[in-house]
Amino acid sequence: MNKKVRYTFSPIEKSLPLYMTSIGYNPQELQFNRPEGLPYYQWLHTARGEGLIQINQEQFILKQGDGVLITPYTSHNYQPNPQESKEWSTMYLTFSGLAIEQIMDALEMNYTFVYHESEKKLFYQMISEILNFIQDSKSEISTINLDLSAKIYSFIIALNKHAIMKNRISRMQTYEKIKPVVEWLEEAFHKNIGLLEISNQAQLSPQYLNKLFHETFNLSPYSFLVQLRIREAKRILLTEKDMTLKEIARMVGFNSVSHFAATFKQREGMTPTQYRQLHQK
Repeated sequence: MNKKVRYTFSPIEKSLPLYMTSIGYNPQELQFNRPEGLPYYQWLHTARGEGLIQINQEQFILKQGDGVLITPYTSHNYQPNPQESKEWSTMYLTFSGLAIEQIMDALEMNYTFVYHESEKKLFYQMISEILNFIQDSKSEISTINLDLSAKIYSFIIALNKHAIMKNRISRMQTYEKIKPVVEWLEEAFHKNIGLLEISNQAQLSPQYLNKLFHETFNLSPYSFLVQLRIREAKRILLTEKDMTLKEIARMVGFNSVSHFAATFKQREGMTPTQYRQLHQK
């Protein structure tokens, strides 16, 4: 596998016990910084080369055959390891589901951990098979979601059986305190809300809430909210190619397209239009 491959899904049936949100292969992984983490479980695996990942201020090297399972809302960033190799090819999978917490708890896997595979290229082969299945599938999206749900479960079981744990990273205690409001923000980020509404939802003072968010994500609650809006905007920019910037701004919670464009450029280093053009090549 030499070419970049990526599939994203917005499951119609979010009542499924497990569902896939994205899967892919990147022959040249780039630098990513996610102080707010992702709202779902993320698996990242080194196919070739070497990468560096920082999780909750701890840094780890991901050599060939190494990988990491990251729990939702875990602050992390990663990049190729410049001291060893400029090449870093990765495979990744993100998933969630109505029963995901119970499944991960039952398998004693509900935490972030760095691992090495015990069988060479096992996970590479499993992900390659799923990518080929998606590419060749002519089924309706609802049927694909059911098939992918079963494949995710098989992958989690394989990870449980064949991943040799190298490091376990505990969830920050502060996260547990703000988990309900973080989950609420995932659903309400597009609404006209600010720090007052967030603190009311959390039933915490703005000062204490700000302290907890900084300790967990190194971000203020409002910056976390903006990050969610920008993340969704990036998804829409690439998946809804005919949607205007004005429509996207309104959909993700910005009051004006000028505010949206300025905030996007400040955080991403380019305008929304430039971002869309760059990733359409």
